[in-house]
Amino acid sequence: MKAILVNEDKSLRWDNVPDAICGEEDCLVKIEAAALNRADLMQREGDYPPPPGCPDWMGLEIAGTIVEMAEGAKEKSNFKIGDKVCALLGGGGYAQFANVKYDMLMPIPKNCSMVEAAAIPEAFATAYLNLFIEGSIKEGDTLLMNAGASGLASVIIPMAKAFGIRVITTVLTKEIKESIKHLGADRVVATNEEDIVEVLKEELENGHPVDVAIDCLGGEIMGKCIHYLKHGARWIMIAALAGQKTEIDLKNIYVRNVRIIGSTLRSRTPETKAKILAELVKNVWPKVESGEVKPTIYKVLPITEAEAAHDILYKGQNVGKVVLEVE
Repeated sequence: MKAILVNEDKSLRWDNVPDAICGEEDCLVKIEAAALNRADLMQREGDYPPPPGCPDWMGLEIAGTIVEMAEGAKEKSNFKIGDKVCALLGGGGYAQFANVKYDMLMPIPKNCSMVEAAAIPEAFATAYLNLFIEGSIKEGDTLLMNAGASGLASVIIPMAKAFGIRVITTVLTKEIKESIKHLGADRVVATNEEDIVEVLKEELENGHPVDVAIDCLGGEIMGKCIHYLKHGARWIMIAALAGQKTEIDLKNIYVRNVRIIGSTLRSRTPETKAKILAELVKNVWPKVESGEVKPTIYKVLPITEAEAAHDILYKGQNVGKVVLEVE
């Protein structure tokens, strides 16, 4: 079979690799689409190695068709050969086939295409993890979601709105603000025009303080914002694209009982990931099938153009997910 490999100079190539082989509880999936994540860029640069036992090539979320099943997968799941599925992987999605443990598979929601389904597993599981498990967010709460034009925000914002949560998000410019209107955030802050620190201070004073923040930026601004949250708020760090260091008034943290939580999905145990996926299918799939929550697709490219697809993410051009189609 073929997969996308990284050359010594960090360029990408579509080349032959050993065939995927089913483990005793695995299904072999013929991949039809694979979505991109920033973790793929980090892996390409050598900063985010795949977990032990996963293939060397990138790819965390796929959609395709089950073409083979081990006996353990047949006994322990309701899947069958020919089922259309999407899957969360530790790695290995940029390929023609993947062997996937049965509990990392989910049925494709009704009314979703293969491309849309490929954009669901990693992003939706990350959204669910940080909103409801780490964030313990509930109806009527207020969420701050930084980087509103990111692929993850394109999932988190509508998911939060579908569960009755008020959403504040940030983008860089007024033009980007217009481009994410369809996500339904209650307040979109263009940071070249408004100071997010002053916005959060105003929200606090007006009785709408942030209960949960999901932050992939970090940097200096994080330490300034965290002073203006609700008592008992949770600030969840999932990346630090704007800088790994900040300055925080620690007294403010303990007086306001604010919790800073570090969170990544990839580092969770397989058992935890399986539990998240099962809850997704139970609690979120109905909202996907009703159209309340949908992945936003920015661009679809053939897998042989993976390098061009990565460039879109490197340059921050995408509003929503970039997906590779596999012939």
